[in-house]
Amino acid sequence: MNTHLFFRYLLLAAVLLFLGVFLLLPIGTVVGVGCDWQLIAEIFRNRIYLEGLWNSFAIAVCTTGIVFILSLILALLYDRCDFPGKNLSSTALLIPMVLPPFVGALGFKQILGYHGVINALLGHLGLAPIDFLGGSGQFWAICVIEALHLFPICYLNLVTALGNIDPAMNEAAANLGASPWQRFLRIRLPLMRSGILAGCSITLIWSFTELGTPLMFGFTRTTAVQIFNGLTELESNPIPYALVVIMLVVSAALYLTAKLALRSTPAATSGKGMVNSGAQKLSGWKKFLPGGVFGLVTLLAGLPHLALIFCAFSTRYSGTVFPENFTLENFDLALSNVLVLPSIANSLKYSFLAMLIACFTGLLVSLAAVRWRLKGSGIADLLAMLPLAVPGVVFAFGFLGMAVKFTWASTIFDPVNNPVWLLSIAYAVRRIPYVVRAVSSGLEQTPEELENAARNFGASSFKTLCRITLPLVTANLIVGGLFAFSFSMLEVSDSLILAQKQEFFPITRALFELSQILGFGTGAACAFGVWAMFFLGGTLCAGALLLGKKIGAVFKF
Repeated sequence: MNTHLFFRYLLLAAVLLFLGVFLLLPIGTVVGVGCDWQLIAEIFRNRIYLEGLWNSFAIAVCTTGIVFILSLILALLYDRCDFPGKNLSSTALLIPMVLPPFVGALGFKQILGYHGVINALLGHLGLAPIDFLGGSGQFWAICVIEALHLFPICYLNLVTALGNIDPAMNEAAANLGASPWQRFLRIRLPLMRSGILAGCSITLIWSFTELGTPLMFGFTRTTAVQIFNGLTELESNPIPYALVVIMLVVSAALYLTAKLALRSTPAATSGKGMVNSGAQKLSGWKKFLPGGVFGLVTLLAGLPHLALIFCAFSTRYSGTVFPENFTLENFDLALSNVLVLPSIANSLKYSFLAMLIACFTGLLVSLAAVRWRLKGSGIADLLAMLPLAVPGVVFAFGFLGMAVKFTWASTIFDPVNNPVWLLSIAYAVRRIPYVVRAVSSGLEQTPEELENAARNFGASSFKTLCRITLPLVTANLIVGGLFAFSFSMLEVSDSLILAQKQEFFPITRALFELSQILGFGTGAACAFGVWAMFFLGGTLCAGALLLGKKIGAVFKF
């Protein structure tokens, strides 16, 4: 074995060790504590826990159904129609992603609350107010707000899948007398299956394990919220660990089912760029219909953002359609609160460290799997994508369990006195998939002949990596790093569970605490949420500019 190959295997071994310690060990710790058959049996005998599991699963299924229908309609319109503002319309659909559903719940309550915008409109029409968020209203509000946040991920996957279908196949079926509906069912839908499975699987797992949105709506009968509420009893009550194990098993089963289904999907004929585009150029008033649909969906998805901004800039926003007056008082209250400025500094520190760890680990995984093709690199790639299937609640409890079980871990992962590395590594492990997918996408689209030519002219492997390979995928690495940094800044599950002392609170924990303060708390939380929204929005815009349509690759399995 030559020196360069030995060094590559050494780097791969280091990555596998990192993933083993900080990915598999936390999961194993949770399983070790919570995998008690008596505890699990007790959960399935308890009506409250069963209701939590059922509600979580029902939210996931309903959210995924809404996401799929919405994404499919939009993706088909984008693929089949050529209309004014097409590229702008597609880019505008990323707007929902600039606000986590955890924060968007504040704006959504302002719209659907008893004294919210819709009831104010009903009052102007002489109609009685409706308690949209009472009873089953909370359930559907959670489903809708999560769907409005997650549908761009599914949409990007479906657009990519449709873009890989050769229009000649559709034309051949039409020439043979197949109706549009038959062509859709027999050609497009089967060839879109990979995009459907990828997008819907992420949505299903994400919404099943979502903690922040039900918590903000006060919907306590979900498994994630029950786990969070059990934090104060961990020393005497191991039930939360058993709930985490059940959540892990369900999420892993969903993920593995999707992976197996993806392997059996028919491959789309990749030849769209070599034939005439299948998009139809509409004329007359019809050419404005697709843009109108995109605009309507964008408006609906942007309403929580708009309500959040109105609430942040108003002194009173209750029982009216628009705020009565505007002010910057909420921003002053937010910035003067003892929680806010320290939480921003904390999140910047945690997220920057997480970004460095995720970028370094993700880059090595991508190089080993895509370019170096080392034995064992497939295992590293699989482990790197595993966080997509493992809820943040599982990792958080795993790190807490490690701090209790292992002496060395209690020194590094002290959630009370020094959680810097605890939160940074937890954030990083959750965001490695974004870096891996972004860099792997760049490597797959970069001709390997350029590197071979450099080596033929005498360049060493290291010099070729530094002078040829890395510069060509720098944009992809930057995008992966941007996503790792920005999503770490607004991470919910790890922040709410692992940050236990006020001086170490990150942004999302501080925002949650602000929202619980009576009086000025909601306005200050909305003002803080506006800052978070524009921060993540800038990240997504930067990523879209660097990767263009390829940004969808970041959200694939």
